[in-house]
Amino acid sequence: MDTIFALSSAPGKAGVAVIRISGPCAPSVAPAFSIPLPPPKKISLRKLCRGDGGHLDTALVVYLPKGASYTGEDTLELHVHGGVATVNAILEALGTMENLRFAKPGEFTLQAFLNGRMDLSEVEGLSDLIAAETEAQRVLALRLLSGALGRQVERWRSSLIKCASLIEATLDFSDEELPPNILDELHVLLIDLVDDLRDEIQGVKAAERIREGFEVAIIGRPNVGKSTLLNFLAGREAAITSERAGTTRDVVEVRMDLAGLPVTLLDLAGIQETADPVELLGIERARERGASADLRIYLVDNLGVPTHAPAYQDGDLIRSCKADLVQSPPADGVSGITGDGVDALIDAITGELTKRSRTAMTAAHVRHRRAIESSHEILLVALGHLQEGARSELVAEDLRYAIRSLESLTGHVDIEDVLEEIFSGFCIGK
Repeated sequence: MDTIFALSSAPGKAGVAVIRISGPCAPSVAPAFSIPLPPPKKISLRKLCRGDGGHLDTALVVYLPKGASYTGEDTLELHVHGGVATVNAILEALGTMENLRFAKPGEFTLQAFLNGRMDLSEVEGLSDLIAAETEAQRVLALRLLSGALGRQVERWRSSLIKCASLIEATLDFSDEELPPNILDELHVLLIDLVDDLRDEIQGVKAAERIREGFEVAIIGRPNVGKSTLLNFLAGREAAITSERAGTTRDVVEVRMDLAGLPVTLLDLAGIQETADPVELLGIERARERGASADLRIYLVDNLGVPTHAPAYQDGDLIRSCKADLVQSPPADGVSGITGDGVDALIDAITGELTKRSRTAMTAAHVRHRRAIESSHEILLVALGHLQEGARSELVAEDLRYAIRSLESLTGHVDIEDVLEEIFSGFCIGK
């Protein structure tokens, strides 16, 4: 394995910057900087010098031997002053040393994966944790990083191996007397697995929304106050407002954090009959984005929900517009001018999305869902073969495919096609 180095803390000015060197040649970096190698796992204050004796910086140096480091390789960390010039000078010095090269994006974590320090789902959890912007995203990422999915996969795998052993018994000892309930036990195990996988598939959809963010679309006729409401919720002029109908032609998006959930509010073009081709294009986009959103807020006047608006779905909200203009506003009234009804609207949005997010389980990525769906479908086929009295060889083959599909979640089978995609998403230094 190559010895690699990179800045592992954020680039730019900082009090402290961490430079990591990982690989078999990492211990040789210490004498190259004219310092003794520190005792393992001990922090030492050292004066770093160039080969010509020039002073680079005074740093805290940590040596983590192979097997005790993040990467599983011999690792030397230099905790230096975080000035740009200081960091660049040390990186430049490292670049001149033999058998060292600059790390690629995610390569330290790739070393950890290849050394068995992390499984693939934990790698994805780490990436999610680095990218987390809200509390719900942080909690979800930590769950994945802690190995929860790997432990769940191992439980499923153990059950499938037990199923495989039962079906193999019917193959290896078909001429001998077997317990009469062996196929019944196999059937029960498969049913339980199918139910578990189905629940996980439902949960991963909610987890995907937590990772990527929920979309909440504001829908209504032109000039009912959609953009004004969006601006009030955003606390800034995110959308142009005007008494002239049809001002909003494109989708205006505002990212928010609601009770720890990532939410993107969508201000859509007003939906009405029109001959204006530009406005018509905006209305068509409004219908498409409104239909695909996770939640819709219908902002209505006395004419109600406009014709051709995206269909109402369970959990969607209907609110009467411009409550500030009504002497006795209705209970469901809302105003983006005065803020009347906005707190109740936010509570309703938060309550609905929180309810949906509670179904999130351990899997959190599209890749996870596809692998679990694949295994689920294969087990349904296996159940069908079992119930039809098909040859045991067919059921045994189904179980092997199901196990392989689940093992791809943690990287215990060949999955080179997804490794590059996953690790390329990391920053250099991680």
